[in-house]
Amino acid sequence: MIIPKKLPDKGDIVLIKINKVMRYGAYCELVEYKMDAYLPIGEVASGWIKNIHEFIREGQKDAAKVSFIDPVKNTVDISLKKVTTKEKKDKINDHNLEKRAEKIFNNAIVASKLEAKKQEMLAAIAQKVPTYTELITLIHENKEVLPKGTDPKFKKILEELVEKSIRPRIYQVSYTVDLQSFDMKRGISLIKSVLAEVEKAGVAVLYIGAPHYQFTSEGSDYPTAESKIKAAEKILEAHRELSFSMKSNKV
Repeated sequence: MIIPKKLPDKGDIVLIKINKVMRYGAYCELVEYKMDAYLPIGEVASGWIKNIHEFIREGQKDAAKVSFIDPVKNTVDISLKKVTTKEKKDKINDHNLEKRAEKIFNNAIVASKLEAKKQEMLAAIAQKVPTYTELITLIHENKEVLPKGTDPKFKKILEELVEKSIRPRIYQVSYTVDLQSFDMKRGISLIKSVLAEVEKAGVAVLYIGAPHYQFTSEGSDYPTAESKIKAAEKILEAHRELSFSMKSNKV
């Protein structure tokens, strides 16, 4: 977050580092909050635990769910067993994206020589967006998200860094194609000619072994990539001297 919370909320997924494993639990650090938390043995894993050291170790980094908060004593209890595999994966991915976005912002601050105004700028930006990730995403989408009065030099540098750092995602689809010709005389040359047409349509062709080929296409989204495969299919259909079948390689 641009302005970090002092305490997580109950139910939040947090990143932890296990510092000390005891017989009936472990003392951990909440990485994003720079504070301690306690992991009871009953929240380490489902089922009966005879030896806690068989499940966790000191120095281990993981994702946990906040199960109890005492805001007066500033204490937090956490659970490992209540975190699903998807929640853990999403949390780690979100954290990595946030750190990457924060680095882009900090690099723009340094390049603009605005370190002295950083906290003031963050306070203004946090009124519009809560995270660095959202800030960078909106800038990438050319949306006006920076507060009015933002230093023009900083704005320009930040936009340039965003464009250099964020590459558009490429989606790929692949099909296995069985392709044969009824024309005994010029079958091979016909197939070569048709495959050349397919490649011009933006589909890469890989020869696997007669009569098998692999068609691969890419796009900014799956429908775009699939549309190229559809275009290749129409090319094959236009040649009645050919027999073919297509099967998606999607698992």
